[in-house]
Amino acid sequence: MLVFHDPLHRGHAPTHEFFRGELVPCFEKPERVDYVMEQLRARGDLLCEPDIDSRSALQRLHTPRYLQFLETAWDRWLAFQPDGRRQQPFPSVWPVRSLRSDVEPANFIAQLGLYSMDNGTPLVQGTWAVAKRAADAAASAAARVAAGLRVAFSCTRPPGHHAGADFMGGYCFLNNAAVAAQTLRDLGVPRVAVLDVDFHHGNGTQSIFYERSDVLFVSLHGDPASEYPFYLGYADERGEGAGLGYNRNYPMPAGTPASVWFDTLEHACTDIDQAGCDALVVSLGLDTYEGDPISHFKLTRADFHRLGVRLARLNQPTVLVLEGGYATADLGLNAAAVLAGFEAEMGA
Repeated sequence: MLVFHDPLHRGHAPTHEFFRGELVPCFEKPERVDYVMEQLRARGDLLCEPDIDSRSALQRLHTPRYLQFLETAWDRWLAFQPDGRRQQPFPSVWPVRSLRSDVEPANFIAQLGLYSMDNGTPLVQGTWAVAKRAADAAASAAARVAAGLRVAFSCTRPPGHHAGADFMGGYCFLNNAAVAAQTLRDLGVPRVAVLDVDFHHGNGTQSIFYERSDVLFVSLHGDPASEYPFYLGYADERGEGAGLGYNRNYPMPAGTPASVWFDTLEHACTDIDQAGCDALVVSLGLDTYEGDPISHFKLTRADFHRLGVRLARLNQPTVLVLEGGYATADLGLNAAAVLAGFEAEMGA
């Protein structure tokens, strides 16, 4: 399989995050992708560095103010905290209801809160460069699929599906799946489906496409009543305006077994079939694994092979975009199982 990967991804390597009130080592770490790439090399996949600039797609998806902030965030931080080179800045205040978000404050920590949905998405010096290359990889994979390739895999980090038009969150800075979908549209694909199978709802992707009918967003995920991101992902969120009916959510309770999860996947696949889409982007979160330390579904490695088979049976030109998955040592084996299942169904 053709795989786009940026070998410089280790430049985004925050050391710690806040988790349930404690400072803990980061779950989203470079080793995640290192383990995946080890398995892809063993499989003999064709590995390429990104060669498409995603900036035009990013400018369609994210606001200019937010992109400017991300690109300059580290310099802004050092201007604010000259001795902060060895520190990780975190927001401590957010513009919640009744507070203004239309004016960017001069204070960097206030800026960070303006553009963050949580305090679990740490910035370091290399964050912008690595996030931008991850978006480039998604655009590169989408460009090949738009040109006629059956499937391509964007194997990068940080993930992207929690990033909205003007905010970061959930380890995500730029929305890679949205970049893939927008690139497909810009290259002439009439309608794109985004299927998000991460344990956590892709709130950023939903919000970006919520009023559009050219991109169908379908997600199956942990019930936001108890699972991050909490404030989006309910079944009654169906889209607005031109996008009404083009947003489908399938929340499930923690502890959902594979049998129920795959029954729900069938509903999601039916949505995609009925929408008459011309290409598919998969937010390939692998944190549905039974051994994941921060998620609560019960899929096994064999289930990921089954997932790959089912994705291939949608019979769509497909871009796979790596999202979550924090059982680090198992992540490569689980990703390889998805690819193997997809290729087995294709007859590759």
